[in-house]
Amino acid sequence: MSEADVRESATASPALPTRTVFLIDASLYVFRAWHSMPDEFHDADGFPVNAVHGFARFMLELLEKERPKYIAIAFDEALDSCFRNRIYPAYKGNREPAPEQLKRQFKHCKALCAALGLNVLAHHEYEADDLIGSALHAARPHGFRGVIVSADKDLSQLLHDHDEQWDFARGQRWGAKGVKARHGVEAHQIADYLALCGDAIDNIPGVQGIGQKSAAVLLSHFGDLDTLLARSDEVAFLRGVRGAAQMAAKLKAQRDNALLWRQLTTIALDAPLDGAEPDFARHAADTSMLESLAEAVRFGPMTRRRLVEASQGTASQVVPR
Repeated sequence: MSEADVRESATASPALPTRTVFLIDASLYVFRAWHSMPDEFHDADGFPVNAVHGFARFMLELLEKERPKYIAIAFDEALDSCFRNRIYPAYKGNREPAPEQLKRQFKHCKALCAALGLNVLAHHEYEADDLIGSALHAARPHGFRGVIVSADKDLSQLLHDHDEQWDFARGQRWGAKGVKARHGVEAHQIADYLALCGDAIDNIPGVQGIGQKSAAVLLSHFGDLDTLLARSDEVAFLRGVRGAAQMAAKLKAQRDNALLWRQLTTIALDAPLDGAEPDFARHAADTSMLESLAEAVRFGPMTRRRLVEASQGTASQVVPR
């Protein structure tokens, strides 16, 4: 799929959805548990499992609250092998690699989701954002709306009229119409916005001299990055824009960079979704695997009880294979 096709698909109006698929940005919540949970949980071999315990609590709360019938959990396995690194080797180059103790815990978290009958998405060339975007893109023609469980602003670009994004930790949910109040631009402008002002978290420089407020003003006036670059001479004459003449010159000089940054900020919609059930339906839990994992990471009695209840709860939710 070409970049133009991806962008057109991302802004197309969906049919009225009748079903909901929950799409979880797992890595965000694993990292959050790693940093927030005390280092007092260890597996049978003495390795830390605090992130596993924290992630399990998060997943159980989500499952108990929403009882999703359709769900996919996306993990990042492309931290240094993503297609974006081929385009721009410095992509996310400012991040320290995950410590080995945490990498081990990611495997346990993936196993936990699989044992609970949840669809696990991971790929060595695509990030969790791409897997979530591709899953939602694949589900829409089958009558689905998406609930994206993540606080990551990048994912807001995926929201259509009936979709939601859910910052689970803060208890905040918003749809496409709520994106502008949060970020100053429309949902479909997020990738262009980040291409202009940059994204320090992902080590994307953006166009030098254009900050968040300027990027929002430019996109409000011109609509999208392509139109802005094609009409960059007009920027110098915008009223109320401080340094408009210099901004116009920078846009013209950094045109190719701006287009490169947009390649990095645009979420792919054609990532492989290997191993997922049709429509991302939740399937029967593997109770034996669940018991073995609970024993290995030394879950407490309350967590084990909740896991058993969550696994039994799939009986009324699963779609037959």
